[in-house]
Amino acid sequence: MQHSGSLQNASFYLGPQGEPPLPRAGFIILSIIMAIFTGPAIILNATVIIVSLMYKQLRQPLNYALMNMAVADLGTAMTGGVLSVVNNAQGYFSLGRTGCVMEGFAVSLFGKFKEDHMEYSHAVGGVILSWLWSLTWNLPPLFGWGRYELEGVGTSCAPDWHNRDPQNVSYIVAYFAVCFAVPFAIILVSYTKLMWTLHQVSKMACVEGGAVAKGEMKVASMVILMVLTFLISWMPYATLAMLVVYNPDVKIHPLVGTVPVYLAKSSTVYNPIIYIYLNKQFRKYAVPFLMCGKEPREDDEASEATTTVEINKVSPS
Repeated sequence: MQHSGSLQNASFYLGPQGEPPLPRAGFIILSIIMAIFTGPAIILNATVIIVSLMYKQLRQPLNYALMNMAVADLGTAMTGGVLSVVNNAQGYFSLGRTGCVMEGFAVSLFGKFKEDHMEYSHAVGGVILSWLWSLTWNLPPLFGWGRYELEGVGTSCAPDWHNRDPQNVSYIVAYFAVCFAVPFAIILVSYTKLMWTLHQVSKMACVEGGAVAKGEMKVASMVILMVLTFLISWMPYATLAMLVVYNPDVKIHPLVGTVPVYLAKSSTVYNPIIYIYLNKQFRKYAVPFLMCGKEPREDDEASEATTTVEINKVSPS
């Protein structure tokens, strides 16, 4: 990577021939694409948080767990998403070295928390542990072990996968092993077990026709869909990063390096859509709220019981 101006400022990125990695129109297109994902992500995740806090009927283990995921998605959208829209509109990273470090830290912190939250228990202790674990692994670059740097076309920042300094490489390898490889393996194994549980619950629903079994099946389906969208969104980014770490001489066009980054950031809009669509009880409150604060209709209490099943009944051990 080559930077024009001052390396300490980290504001401009030039390709190998000293040319901008994209024409002006290319940056504008990227800005529009990120705006399409970022705007709804902010609105929907804020809705999940506000509505969950407004109505005591929603203060249940499942809703608390998903509200914390909404906090992480909102944080990612407000930092990585909004800044990507603004910087691409300008055609370069406009916040200098300090802004680059803070964006890289914030996006990594929220993204790591979301991954940990899927891995650990959804109890209060699990939420606290997820935040602390994410903080533990994203603070070191602020103190010299590893660093945050421009990535892709140079309009966003992340852990520096390209720097071959031994201290930086050791951080990246440790970060990948502890924060990507192991958690992804645990998530895949755990939620494979959850899919088996879903299959068993589905058979119970067919045999017994019970409301509880149907409720468990809905909750399990929602959780599995969220996990799958997370893995699909973040796996290309993790794969590309590790390819660069283990083969630093590989030639990757900046635009190719940017696509996985934006795919990962776009994941912030999927979970609230899934949550609002599949959770009947939450939808009862969220939809009127989105429609300018209209009061929710009073539905039959029995119909709500099928969607208030606690996550512990179907979550992987």
